[in-house]
This record gives sequence, C-alpha cells and structure tokens, in this order.
Amino acid sequence: MQKIAIIQISEAGSEIARQLQKAYNAVIIKRGDVGEQWKHFDAFVFIGAMGICVRTIAPYVNDKHEDPAVVCVDSMGLNAISVLSGHIGGANDLAREVAALIGAREVITTQSDNAGLWALDTLAVRFGWAVIDVQQLNECIFAFTACQPTALLLSVRDEGTDYLEHTLPAHVTVVNSVDEVSADRYRLLIVVSPFAIDEPADVRVLHYIPRVMTIGFGLAHHPADYTEIYDQINKAIVAEGMLPNVREYCTIDVKADEPFVDELQQRDETVRFFTADELSTVEVPNPSATVQKHVGTPSVCEAAAILGANNGKLMIHKIKGKTWTAAVAIDRRYLREGFIEIVGAGPGDPDLVSVRGRKMLERADLILYAGSLVPKALTECHKPGAVVRSSADMNLEEQCALMKEHYDKGHFIVRLHTGDPCIFGAIQEQMAFFDQNHMSYHITPGISSFLAAAAELQSQFTIPERCQTIILTRGEGRTPMPEKEQLHLLARSQSTMCIFLSASIVDDVQKELLMEYPEDTPVAACYHLTWPDQKIYRGVLKDLAKIVHDNKLTLTTMLVVGEAIDNRQGLSALYDKHFTHLFRQGTDKNLLDDEQAS
Repeated sequence: MQKIAIIQISEAGSEIARQLQKAYNAVIIKRGDVGEQWKHFDAFVFIGAMGICVRTIAPYVNDKHEDPAVVCVDSMGLNAISVLSGHIGGANDLAREVAALIGAREVITTQSDNAGLWALDTLAVRFGWAVIDVQQLNECIFAFTACQPTALLLSVRDEGTDYLEHTLPAHVTVVNSVDEVSADRYRLLIVVSPFAIDEPADVRVLHYIPRVMTIGFGLAHHPADYTEIYDQINKAIVAEGMLPNVREYCTIDVKADEPFVDELQQRDETVRFFTADELSTVEVPNPSATVQKHVGTPSVCEAAAILGANNGKLMIHKIKGKTWTAAVAIDRRYLREGFIEIVGAGPGDPDLVSVRGRKMLERADLILYAGSLVPKALTECHKPGAVVRSSADMNLEEQCALMKEHYDKGHFIVRLHTGDPCIFGAIQEQMAFFDQNHMSYHITPGISSFLAAAAELQSQFTIPERCQTIILTRGEGRTPMPEKEQLHLLARSQSTMCIFLSASIVDDVQKELLMEYPEDTPVAACYHLTWPDQKIYRGVLKDLAKIVHDNKLTLTTMLVVGEAIDNRQGLSALYDKHFTHLFRQGTDKNLLDDEQAS
C-alpha cells in the first residue's frame, strides 16, 4: 500500500482531508514539513491552490524515477490534478482514484494519456516486465508520443501483450521478425520477448523482457560458492540467447535448506519444490543415472523446469556450472504457438462470461462455440480476421479436426461451452484428443446455470438448519445413470436439487422425486436463463410435469426443486441474538461471515 501524506493548505479543505486520510490511512502533515518528508512518502496530496502546491515542492523536484507522486485537489473538491510523477510515480492513477472517491473531475495532462497512447514508462511495472537499457527510454517515449512509425515485435503472449494488441495505435505495426524492421520504414522498434535479438541499424529499440521464464536447478551439497550461483546461472542463460526475468525457480524438495535457496528468497524470488516421485514422472532429454542414484529421480533441473512451467516447453536444456545445473522452460500458454482455451460461457447473457473468458475470446484466432446452447452474441467481441464457427452441425471428429488444423498453424483457439465446462460440459472426449495429440490446453471456468437460477429466483439455495446441500444432477434418459445416483435416492436428503437436461423426461423425473419430496415442495422450471427470451415458471412438485408440458419446455431448461425456493422464513434464525457470531466485526450488519455468505 502507498504511504501517502496529505497537506491541508486551508481550513476549507478539512472535510476532504479527513475523507482521504480515512480512505488511504494517510498522514496529515504541515506544509513546512514537506521538504523533510519528501523521500519518506510515496505520494503527497495537497488540498488547496495549485500555485501553493507548485511553490512548495519546487525546491525538492529532482528526477521522475525518484520523485514521489504529487496530486493537488482544490479546496472545493472540484478537481483532482496530477502534478508530478504522473506515470512512474503513479500520480495519474492516484488522481483518478481521488477524483472517484470525492466526486471530483480528474485532470491528467500527460500526452500519452490524453492521446490514448501507451505509457511506455509504466508498462514494465504494470505487467511485471523488465526493461533493457533504461537510459534510452526517454528517447523511445519521445519518438512514440510523436507518433513516429513504430514496429511491435511480440514473441510471447501474456496480459501485457494482449493489452498492446487490443489497443494498437494507428502508427504502430505488428511485425513477425526483426528482419522486417529497417530505418527507411520505422523509427522505433518495441519488443516484448525473453529472447535476445539483433537490433536493426539506425532504429531505436525498446526491449521489454516478460516474466515467463521458469528455471529448474540442481545443486551440489552445500556449495561454498552459493553467493555466486545466481549470477552464474543468469550469465549462462544469456549465453544461450535468453534474457532472465524469472517467474519461478524450481528444484527438488531435499534442497529446501540449501543456502542458495535462502539467497533466492531474500532476493524475493519465488521458489517451488517438487518431490523425487513428481520429478520422476517427467520425460527429459538428459536423464542422469548419477542423479537417480543420489536423489531418486533421473532429472532435477530439466524436470523441475518443465513441471514448474505447467508441463511447459523446455527452452534451454541442462547447462552445467561447477556446483549447479540449470534448465529453462516456458508455460505453453505464453508461447505464440498452438494453444486451446476451453472457456465456460456462463448461462447465456454475454455480460456473465468471466473477465478472463472475455479476454480469451478477444484474442482468439478461432472461436468454436456450442451453437445450440451458447448465444452467438457471446462471440461478437472477436478480433478482426478471427474464424468464428458454431459446432452445432459438427460431430466430435470434425470439431477436433478443425481445432487441430488451427493449432498446427500456431493459432490461439477458444472452445466455448455453455455454463461451466465441468458440469455436463462434454469436454472429456476433447481433452482425450488433445492429450493424444500432445496439444496444450487450459480451462477457464464459467458461471453455471444453476447459479443463474438462484439469482433469477432471488433465492438462497442453502438455508441454515434446513438445507445445507445443493445437488446438481439430471434425470435418466438415453444415457443411463449410475444405480446409486438414481433421482429417488438423491431425493432422500430433501436438499435443493438442480436438474439439468431433463425437461424432455419430466414425467419420469416428477415420479421419482415424489417418492421422497412432499407433493407441495416448491419447484421452478427455468427456460433459457439470462437469455433475452428467459421464462421462469413456479409451482409445486405435483404440478411440475404439467408446467413443463403446458409451456412446451424442452432444451435448455433447468428444473429446481426444494423448500429453499423463495424461502425467507428459514433465514430468520440468522438474525437471532444467539447467532451474532455470524456477523463480521465492525462491518455492515447485513453482511454474513464467509461461512454463510459463500
């Protein structure tokens, strides 16, 4: 958290000062103490006239890489003005926060912000990147903000490169190789890559190193040169053509007490440990019988690098120092090669896809969506040139063939499934295909329709002392149910039951439920939850089949059964004096403890 000082210049700003002090846990200091405190705070907020603010700080302003952020708020609270260290110091962001907090207008004067350009001096901090040759940064910023022709070379994918591609200014061109960059076409080259490049002649280069590298390492027992190993490994990696900016160091757990590990942690590096059994499961190019004999696995550094990178791609094979070995891997989701993201679309409303899911859709080269269940509107955020295809008329083999075709071209693929993919998502067979073909993939969860049902019914599906379990299931149709999961057996618990994919067999469903639930148990038939044509029909269990038949409900209908529907009486116990421990100390009394509100 930023350490913020507030300077109240006149009594008129006292209420604003109190509000900001409380919001930021800030310290109120006197104007005359600013010089003494200049290096002790991350930011200063003046409340009063801009002229007084500027005259106060003028003697202490030195360098934008060192100066604290300064924001000035007029005593009426109408404007929050970024005065000093707008980007690197964070004054622009602080001015925006203060303005939102007090209802003022933010005033930002830096050119890149007002022109809608990237703030090149803050990208590294924002996305965890390192920068090569910071001394040239100002020259690169000048060229960029002057809109001189700029080339952008990206060799990985991460949150930062997604941002750059999504917000590409008109004077920036994405290139695939340094060979495309020459002085007659470009004045600036921006690179985001963990790999060294041959810089083009007469073109300024701003090279960011993304944090995508995982280093696996092995050690001799208590090496005496442990203080030198950090630099030795980095130099060896640079000699292999890569530029260290490490997400994680990984090794075998028996090395956890080594002094070198302690040194890494003192440098704030993340260190992860694997057992010999875990490391033994990884195929590596350079297994060692000696390592196997001493620690019980044929590889430490290569296997640890691969596991640490989520079974990623080994970029640098085992390199040996005097008392150490090291290898480098990168999680495949960061590489600009074929990758598949299975995304949960949510229940239907495009606004209910996750933020991560939306980002995946925006960057995809191919979107393959379950057209009979997922509204096409969810795909309309696709980037220009992306292929968007419904799988409604495709069998499994055709779907897999299309994804592999794009995968082999190095494309980023989104397979878009309704709700959350883990609930009746039909992804098992696809993942088996991906595994068989050594295709890299990941799953982004989604909001399930049973959660949308609870929201649209305005019901809490767990009621203290009455119902603490939610059952997600389906009726037995063409696909048999396991004997122990027959509906009438699950119904014995009297839990809230959310029944998927079963409107077409509702007569059988009702018959089985009536074997255990009372006939007046509340029910709801929820059609196309959160879609524009959503319809919800309430009733009691004895009428469930009639409700479904009368309203001709078939596909995409969720059946909900249980006394939790519309139940308000069951919650009264929470407000009894004996249940005061459920409330968070010192917060809104309507907010329940995580145990009850989760």
